Amino acid sequence: MLQVENLHVAYGSKTVLQGLDFSAKAGEITGIVGLNGTGKTTLLNSVYGKIRPQQGMIEYAGQPLETRSIAYLETHNFFYKRITGREYLELFRIQHPNFSIEEWNAVFRLPLEKWIDTYSTGMKKKLAFMGILSLNRIVIILDEPFNGLDLETNETLKNILKILKQKNKTLIVTSHILETLTTICDSIYYLNNGTMQHHFKSTDYDQLEALLTKFHYDDLDKLVDGLEG
Repeated sequence: MLQVENLHVAYGSKTVLQGLDFSAKAGEITGIVGLNGTGKTTLLNSVYGKIRPQQGMIEYAGQPLETRSIAYLETHNFFYKRITGREYLELFRIQHPNFSIEEWNAVFRLPLEKWIDTYSTGMKKKLAFMGILSLNRIVIILDEPFNGLDLETNETLKNILKILKQKNKTLIVTSHILETLTTICDSIYYLNNGTMQHHFKSTDYDQLEALLTKFHYDDLDKLVDGLEG
């Protein structure tokens, strides 16, 4: 189990995470939702080691969690200039020669001989995902992995995550689209004001949807009617 306890992160005088507690089990998909700017990416960067918290504990199986145990798909991925998709994936094969570029690309169908600079947002997302898959790490963190993907790839990604779950990986996923999480996650945390304010099991997702529905249909209907007045 990945365990985060009493996590505090601040940028100067601005506190982003304050006393945050969070856990994710092996063999489960754990989701995180929250409004923009509530600290989701800061939390993930802290777990990965990109940010050093001012206070708190981050452990896996009772030991300090090391970056080399984590594969992290960030929201915005970095690629070197003037490099093809194939050259990018070959960088991963240096350490992981068993990763089959051709077999995986049969799934994602990317133009690997073209410059990455010519790729669409969704194509870049698929390329980055292939790269982190090749690492075969025990903890996999995916920050907004469904952004920019077409419907077919969206479903393919969900199926891959379910298989990784069966392989006993610890999976943490964020998304602004609640439905993508409720269909695959074993539980979902709600992050707000720097803390995990709620933890929902799959049987309680209707409560999560109600929590996130600030403006109900009737209220919005009145506003739209007002446009016609």
